[in-house]
Amino acid sequence: MKAIKLLLWIPFIGFLGFLPYANKIEPYILGMPFLLFWVSFWMVMASAILMFVYKFDPDNKGSDLE
Repeated sequence: MKAIKLLLWIPFIGFLGFLPYANKIEPYILGMPFLLFWVSFWMVMASAILMFVYKFDPDNKGSDLE
């Protein structure tokens, strides 16, 4: 497995691995309970990491449709 593809584990670990520790209401961040903020944050981070892996993965070169 390429080293860049190991980045795909970060959202999985952050979202599911630390979810029991984030399961609380207080503190409110951006007006949202902490758990809702945690889930929203990792959804955005997962999208950013997937975009990064897509752009910089050497196996992906030449796969664009012309």
